[in-house]
Formats: sequence, C-alpha cells, structure tokens
Amino acid sequence: MLCSIAGVITTTQAQDYFKTVKNYATLGQMEGAKTELDKVMADPKAQAKPDGWMWKAKIYAAFFKDSALRYKYPHSEIAADEAFTKYMQQDTALKLMRDMNATDAAFNIYAPAFNNGIRCFTAKLWDSAGYYFTYAVKYSDIIFQHKWGANTNIAFDTTSILYTGYSYQNAKKPEEAVKFYTRLADNHVKGEGYDDIYKYILVSYSNMKNKAQFDKYLALSKSLYPKENWEDYELDYMNKNTTLAEKAALYDKEDAAGTLSATKYLHFGDAFANLSKEEKAGLDSLKQDGYQRKAADAFKKASDRTPDDGIAPFNVGIIAYNQFGLYDDRMHDNIRRLQDMNTNHDVEKDPKKRPAAEAAFKKQLDSVRAINTAMEAPLMSSVEESITWLEKSYNILKDKANRTPLEKNCLNKTVDFLSNLYLYKRDKVRGKDPKKYDEFDAKYKVYDALHDKFK
Repeated sequence: MLCSIAGVITTTQAQDYFKTVKNYATLGQMEGAKTELDKVMADPKAQAKPDGWMWKAKIYAAFFKDSALRYKYPHSEIAADEAFTKYMQQDTALKLMRDMNATDAAFNIYAPAFNNGIRCFTAKLWDSAGYYFTYAVKYSDIIFQHKWGANTNIAFDTTSILYTGYSYQNAKKPEEAVKFYTRLADNHVKGEGYDDIYKYILVSYSNMKNKAQFDKYLALSKSLYPKENWEDYELDYMNKNTTLAEKAALYDKEDAAGTLSATKYLHFGDAFANLSKEEKAGLDSLKQDGYQRKAADAFKKASDRTPDDGIAPFNVGIIAYNQFGLYDDRMHDNIRRLQDMNTNHDVEKDPKKRPAAEAAFKKQLDSVRAINTAMEAPLMSSVEESITWLEKSYNILKDKANRTPLEKNCLNKTVDFLSNLYLYKRDKVRGKDPKKYDEFDAKYKVYDALHDKFK
C-alpha cells in the first residue's frame, strides 16, 4: 500500500514538473524550462514518458535558433535532435507535440540548420555544410510529412536535399552524396541542370562496382533525359568493372546482335588496341595480336557508321602499320641471324664428313629463309591495309575546316606513316619494276613534303 502511494506521489510530482516546464516554455523562458526539466528528467521513470523528450527537443531547438543561446549551449542541435528522435520513438504520431503546441521545435531546428548550411557552403566548408543541411533535410521531412507548414502539398524540400548532395560531393564523400541525389532521382526530379546529379550517381556506382544500382539509375536517366549521351557512362562502368575477356565476350555478343553504335565501336576498339601492362602480362603474342585484329574490326565498323570521321580509319591504319613494323623487325632479325650463322660457320675439315655437315648447315639456313618467305605475304598485306585506311583518314581530314588538336596530330602522323610505307614499297621494287618504282617514289615525295604541315 505504501509503495502504491509513493508511486502516485512520484507520478504527480513528475506531472507537476512538466507543468512547470510548460509554463516556462510558454513564456519563452527556455533556460528556466531547462532547469525544471533537468530536475524531472533525473527520475528514470520520467525518461520513459514522451513528455520529457518533447520538451527537451523544444527547449534545445530554441537554444539552437537563438545565436546567443547557441553559443552558450554548444551542440544544442545535437541535444535537440537526440531528444526529438527519442520522443518520436514513443509518440510516432507526434500527437502530444501538436496538443502542447510544441511543433515549432522542428522549425527551430530546420531554419537555422539550413541557414548555417548556406553559410558554410558559401565559405566552401563542405563537411560542415553537409552536416547542417542533413539536419535541414530531416526536419523539413517531418514538417512536410505532418503538414505543419504553409505549403501542405509539398512532399519534401528539394533545395535542402540538393544542397546536401552538393556539399558531400564537394567534400569528396560520394557515398553520402549519392544518398541524397538518389532520393531526388527516385522521385523523378528533373529539369535544367538536374541531369548532372544523374551523371554523378552513375559515375559513383561505377566506382563502387554496384551494377544493380548502376543499371537501375541508368534506365531512369535514359527515361528522364532521352537526348543525353548515356553511352559514355555505360562504357565507364564497363572499363572499371569488366575484365578484358569479359569485354571481348560482350563485344562479340553485341556486335552479332547489331546493337553497337559508332561510339561503342570506337570505345571497344580503344580497349582492345591499348592493352594495359597487366592485361598484356596474361597474354602471349598470338592472343595480343588477336586483340589488335579485334580492335581493327571495331574501328572499321565505327568508320562505316561515321563516314565523316577521320579518327576511326586512322586507328585502323595505325594497327596495320604496327603489324607491318612487327613483321619487318622479325624479318630483319632473321636476316641478321643468317649473317651471324654464315659468319660463325665452321667448315668441316674432314672431306668425308663435309658434304653431310654442309647439307645440315644449308637445312638450318633454309629453315630461317622459309620463315621470312612465309612472312612476306602478311607483311605486304599489312602495308596495303595500312595505306588504304591511312589514305582514307587523310582524305577526310586534309580538307576539313576547324580541325581539333587530335585531328591535326593524326593528320601529321598520317602523312609521315604514308611516306614511310611508300618508301618501303619503292625500295622493294628497286631494280625490278621501274614503272612501279616511279609510281611509289612519286607517292612518297607527296607525303614526305607534307611533314608537319598541318598546324
């Protein structure tokens, strides 16, 4: 019986304390309200009630709003937020807050948080800006969800969410930035300038290697901004997250299906032509050559789809030129090998053994000569293919107005490579075919005269 009476007295005292807290708060005397609240909240039973947390949220939100009190009670926004959170856990409908006319707590956290966010953002204090804007987002959500503001039809504060994303993006915290940007994206927010957040989302998920999220927001980006070039972002994901073998398999599949654009053909061509050191380390020379041929195939198909582009045919020509160089180097190596073999050959002194020894030596020489003979056809094929595609590039670029720096560079290289190729062809027929010699010599002189002429 005594315990029951004691319990009633404690409860009554707690209610009286909350009444006193309310009286101080109603009069705007928040420090007095805090003093009274601290007393009642010392009782563990009071902490189990939503009243105390609601009043604490209101009191500290008022401290946060007032610049002088904010200085006197540092981190008041943290105390207000923690109290508000505990209150909402006990009164999910926020009925008590409405009944006690304490909804201004949400506004008193939101407004100064947003203003401080703007202040820090202007000063390029990105982490601090993100910190404050996060509060602005949380409490604007509460305000709009419960329709406490004047604009009851607004679902969320686009500006606060956007600035929070900007702040964390500038702070180099993509995982935080994406949390806010994807909220806008999920609600199909769009308009001038908003396409940048979709691009940031895609790049971030590429870097995070999150294919499911990347694919989700790629599809959404395409639907909201159909005129934007989203292929670059697909290719960025592929570059960062697929192996060379996976790229080759994807290329073969999409090429067979006819779904590749000129841009994608160019991109695949670059990927296969410019293998990294790590990729080359896992390939023998035959497989490396296979990727070069696949690159040439991709560049040819890109050229077919963009007949006014001189870069794709240039790339085909360069691949063939490099193949020509490899064959030529190998043939010269073999010629030097033959010379060394002849120089170092010791003639058998025993007349009886000499014929067999010389026959064996000739067989060795013939095997090396056979290698060079076998390389002659593919070498000349590389020469002809290189000339065909480099001249195609040259004819596209030579008369083009307003060439880009890349096009100028390619054009200067083109004429140099063509002069080398025709010089090679000329010297091959020297003393054998005067007509062809003159023809190739004339071509050589045309291109040689154009060395470094395209500025």
